[in-house]
Amino acid sequence: MFSVRQMKAARALLAWSQGELAKASGVSEPTIARLESEDGEVGGRAETGDKLRSALEMGGVEFIPENGGGAGVRLRKKAAKR
Repeated sequence: MFSVRQMKAARALLAWSQGELAKASGVSEPTIARLESEDGEVGGRAETGDKLRSALEMGGVEFIPENGGGAGVRLRKKAAKR
């Protein structure tokens, strides 16, 4: 699972609005707004969280697990051009 803070940070890194995340994930914008109004782990149905995480990862974000420094997100390193 991942946190609401990670989801918001991932959206910010991608410069995505809630509407853009809704379009990419197939989750409605009101659902995303409701989920982001809370703190803690992303709530709702497991498949909703899976769709959101997958869309953010497809957009280029990596979720960083808790490793003593706190969970987070970062942009995936782009492949070098040949």
